[in-house]
Amino acid sequence: MSLSDEMRVSLRLPARILFQGPAARLSGSAAHGGFGILPNHVDFVTALVPSVLLVTQPGGAERIFGIDEGLLVKKGHDVDIAVRRGVEGGDLGTLHATVGKAFAEIEDEERAARAALSRLEADMVRRFTILRKASP
Repeated sequence: MSLSDEMRVSLRLPARILFQGPAARLSGSAAHGGFGILPNHVDFVTALVPSVLLVTQPGGAERIFGIDEGLLVKKGHDVDIAVRRGVEGGDLGTLHATVGKAFAEIEDEERAARAALSRLEADMVRRFTILRKASP
């Protein structure tokens, strides 16, 4: 592996890519504590916990993300991050409110989907019961 001043980071949600681009540094939190990754860091895999993920781009600009649990894989100069939920914030002060609002909306959608699935399951059980009674 050649030495590099940057790495390619992809932060993926189940339905879309939240961030994709170069980074000079990345820091986050795993189950056993905080970590930092530089471009020439050894290959690395870790489970992420709900926390703040900080991506420092080559020019020094920082991108701040509030993330839910997920997985980070660094291989070579590529860092792939997959999380269930995540949002980008402008700064740490506003990130808390942004995360709370976005995650609450997602939880409402998940609750509605679970209710619909429960209704479908109940209807299926009811139909099987009717079929069973109709058979000799």
